[in-house]
Amino acid sequence: MLVCHCRGISDRQIKRLVKDGATSAREVARATGAGMRCGGCRTNVKAIVNEALAHEFQKTGPVISSETLLDMALPVEG
Repeated sequence: MLVCHCRGISDRQIKRLVKDGATSAREVARATGAGMRCGGCRTNVKAIVNEALAHEFQKTGPVISSETLLDMALPVEG
């Protein structure tokens, strides 16, 4: 399905970017230009990214980066 008519970006392209590591609509926009011209597709781009992220999360589980682990190692002062 064509999501961004201005740039000719499909939902499959967006899902592929998420599968390849994109984690936000902003990252997809930077990679493809989707949502950056007229803005009419931004809501749909966000929805597809969120759906694809949920699907990837179900397949792989949560991803913990080294930065998250570092943050968890620092003491919290209260």
